[in-house]
Amino acid sequence: MFGDRSHEQWVAQYANSHHHPVNRACHTLGIPTILVSVALFLAAIFVHRLWIYAAALFLFGWVLQFVGHAFEGKPPEFFHDWRFLFVGVRWWWAKIHGKA
Repeated sequence: MFGDRSHEQWVAQYANSHHHPVNRACHTLGIPTILVSVALFLAAIFVHRLWIYAAALFLFGWVLQFVGHAFEGKPPEFFHDWRFLFVGVRWWWAKIHGKA
């Protein structure tokens, strides 16, 4: 799925589209918000009212992504290649570890 480029190349291209500080802040908060929402959706299988919180967090996380790109002045990378939907998590992980 990611075979044509290395992990570092994917993250570097993603980072290249995320220079504006507001965009970086929005993604730094938005990406984990979306990840938490996915976990809550899975938990909602057993606790039925959690889906409302999961949906709200999912929408909030994506709003942050698009607000950030409005400041950046560039469309999200996944508009060009759907695989960047997964690279965002790699970029966030690298960022919190001081590598992006």
